[in-house]
Amino acid sequence: MNYRERYEEWLQKLPEGDPMREELIAIKDDEAQIKDRFYMEIEFGTAGLRGIAGAGTNRMNPLTVGRATQGIANYILDSEADLHRGVVLAYDCRYNSREFAELAAEILAGNGITAYLFPSLRPTPELSFAIRSFAALGGINMTASHNPKEYNGYKVYWMDGAQISGEISDGILAEIKRLDFFDKFKRLPMDQAIEERKIRILGEEMDLAYLDYVESMRQRDDDEIDRTIPIVYTPLNGAGSIPMQKLAADLGYSNFYVVPEQKDPDPEFTTVGYPNPEDPKAFELAEALGKKVGAEVLIATDPDSDRMAIEISDGKGGYLPLNGNQTGALLIAHMAQSMYEKGTLPAKSAMIKSIVTGNFGRAICEHFGIRVFEALTGFKNICGVIPRTEEQGYTYFFGYEESIGCAPGVEIRDKDGICAAMLIMELAAWCRKNGMTVGEYLESLYEMYGYYAEDQKSLVLKGIEGAGRIRRIMDVFRGKKPDRFGKFRVAECTDYINGVGDIPASNVLIFRMTDGNWFAMRPSGTEPKIKFYYYARSESRSDAKAKIREMREAVDEMVDSIQ
Repeated sequence: MNYRERYEEWLQKLPEGDPMREELIAIKDDEAQIKDRFYMEIEFGTAGLRGIAGAGTNRMNPLTVGRATQGIANYILDSEADLHRGVVLAYDCRYNSREFAELAAEILAGNGITAYLFPSLRPTPELSFAIRSFAALGGINMTASHNPKEYNGYKVYWMDGAQISGEISDGILAEIKRLDFFDKFKRLPMDQAIEERKIRILGEEMDLAYLDYVESMRQRDDDEIDRTIPIVYTPLNGAGSIPMQKLAADLGYSNFYVVPEQKDPDPEFTTVGYPNPEDPKAFELAEALGKKVGAEVLIATDPDSDRMAIEISDGKGGYLPLNGNQTGALLIAHMAQSMYEKGTLPAKSAMIKSIVTGNFGRAICEHFGIRVFEALTGFKNICGVIPRTEEQGYTYFFGYEESIGCAPGVEIRDKDGICAAMLIMELAAWCRKNGMTVGEYLESLYEMYGYYAEDQKSLVLKGIEGAGRIRRIMDVFRGKKPDRFGKFRVAECTDYINGVGDIPASNVLIFRMTDGNWFAMRPSGTEPKIKFYYYARSESRSDAKAKIREMREAVDEMVDSIQ
């Protein structure tokens, strides 16, 4: 069936008055729109679904959500698991996230699987924590994370609290593929399901348990930190507002400020547009408030609060954004030094980073005797390595990737922007107590371990034509395997297309130069773009940055030649 036939099928099968049918009628003369919505099915990848919300097989809507949920239910039923262990459901502030979560809960309940449903938006890490607390079969979060407002998503977790991967992901996908979008899925109405205790609404006990765990991750005693330090926080209109305010109050931070325009949920993200804290533009209002109150650190979490970014005072009345490599290195140094001083750093500790994350954090870990493991991009992969490290006798210490994601605690098997933010606050308060700024502390790390520079480029290529060019770019680099980029000679090209060692197959290429500098390239798993990551180390900041710039220019020249 081609895209036009699928479009006609949906028009025929959707009932009169259905908003999706009206949406499709409105585009009847727009062939490009019809093609984009129906040329493929929204992909079940990166531990679930993510895409633009709307009618069509390539969109997030009740039919794609219902089909995915019934597929998960079928997989659970086939596993002969104890259905009373249930599945935990959460959602963010986006349009239809609550409706999608309630739909999924009703479908699970209709299949005899207990559904634990949060009554309002919650951080993604709390979902992971709840799964492990209940010993649940898994979890689902309706969120598009940091994507623009047009998007929504469907993250799936398994009983270890980590996002699904491998055989489980493949098995669920196979069950979904057996279903038609218009199958009549089993569904128990909300009121009836609650009365029969097939759907259980979670109370504040889980919120408090999660925050207690986050607070247990503190590294410094009260007399080692100055909690009067001014800090500005923005949840970017997402799920972090309430937990972060409660944490700050519980821990006694007396000058903790929340950006008022971004404190409450807003699916339009009116004041920020693109709610990605990795983008410095997301800090515009935080910077204005920071200058007003004299904040030394600005913190932002994305709408589902799994990712966290910071800006620090530049000493000139402004703020300097830090990337995920720098923030991860700061947290590693803070935790490792604190544990070392207190004698609590396990003799066999393990840090896990993605293959496209820089080596600044690695250098710090090696200084403290912490073993570094690598994984594919994404926390389903990073946290998926934890069992292997434990089998080898290691104690989990930390996990992170360059895209501002950190997992500081082993009980939460995903990025935890709330815990990472708490630790950044503590680091800033420790620095203040010791007469320095976070920027000065970062500079001391550079002086000790060398100057690490990094840069990224994302080439956005939308639609069918864009996807084709992304494939061609990867094919050309993979086929040619250039022996140099400008003045940089290639020492090694690592191709992960068939897997490397313990790291499974993935469409990633890494070129390492003879001087130790390197770059990686990979298509995004959640957005229509190809990403490039550049890394260099030198004894001076200016030299490291110059190497990054020259390497990027040489790669850009080759990319531009591929149409």
